[in-house]
Amino acid sequence: MLRARWVKVALFLLCLVPLAWLAYRWQTNQLGFNRAETVARYTGDWTLRMLLFSLTVTPLRRMTGWNDLIRFRRMLGLFAFFYGTLHLFHYLWMDKAWFWPEIWDDLKVRRFFSMGWAAWAMMLPLALTSTAAAIRALGKKWQLLHRLAYASAIAGVVHFYWQGKAALWDPILYGVAVFVLLALRLWFARKKWLALFTDRPKVAPSA
Repeated sequence: MLRARWVKVALFLLCLVPLAWLAYRWQTNQLGFNRAETVARYTGDWTLRMLLFSLTVTPLRRMTGWNDLIRFRRMLGLFAFFYGTLHLFHYLWMDKAWFWPEIWDDLKVRRFFSMGWAAWAMMLPLALTSTAAAIRALGKKWQLLHRLAYASAIAGVVHFYWQGKAALWDPILYGVAVFVLLALRLWFARKKWLALFTDRPKVAPSA
């Protein structure tokens, strides 16, 4: 069933639901008194959620044997970049009105802005190399490059935590999720390496 085209289409539409809901709340004035901050928090949340969803695909596939789940990882990763770009664009446009001297001051003085830029910058090469042509061109290097997703997720959590505006439980929960996913990744890598060493043919002792 996971190989059916409608499943991928349904997931694509589902990933657009948060944006549609945000647009509806914007149009109907349901974003509260400080809607600029509400939009920033909302898009940041969905960036982290989409990134975590994409990182969940591989361990879930290995634990369940549902190999067709891999078809959805790239889409989820691209939606993470999409919502992250909306988050960044909202900051540049709504918060700073494209006033670059003030943006530069934020980068120099406010450390959580620097961490946010780093999280987005690490997603950029992942989005640019998500095409089939890029995968073929990079070969095995593609998998190494796309491990930046974990670094981007960690930077995103730190960016959220350092803001200090919302309840700290939110970034902590995101951080726990990243830790669990990274631990699972290392566990599966350990099993793979152990299998390689234990399956090596034994060399018979020379006479």
